[in-house]
Amino acid sequence: MEQIIATVRGFAGALVVVPEPGGDFPEIAWGDAYFYYAPDGQMPQNVQPYGTIVTKNYPDDAACDLDPPGRWRVNIHADRATFRKLTGEEPRSLTRPRDYAAADSVMPHPVYGALGWICVVNPGARTTDTVVQLLRSAHDAARTRFARRHEPGRSLEDD
Repeated sequence: MEQIIATVRGFAGALVVVPEPGGDFPEIAWGDAYFYYAPDGQMPQNVQPYGTIVTKNYPDDAACDLDPPGRWRVNIHADRATFRKLTGEEPRSLTRPRDYAAADSVMPHPVYGALGWICVVNPGARTTDTVVQLLRSAHDAARTRFARRHEPGRSLEDD
């Protein structure tokens, strides 16, 4: 997990937010990580992260069985073609049964797969390189969206 966080921190313009006790984030987010493109180092407003790491089950997201010690999951937004290539399915047409608790396997996110999110529980030898490539692509896509939103002469109505 720390290796992936360090890798993302090395991307130009990356902001990695890791909520801790005593901060502004709710307790359930403590220990998780959120990846943004934010060249000014400030947490973006009205923008979702392009990737996350979660270290526990959430109330509506327990299929990956993340509560046992040492289990965590990286989640990455992927473009449609990449999603199809990795899963063999369209994001909005997921029908294959999956073992979402399986470690070191690339699969659709159990809750947000239909929105193009990929996940890997405890990336290992089979998936770490893929995870890093996916995070790099998601970061680059976030940078492109940022540049488009900040074009000179663009108004808020353009969004």
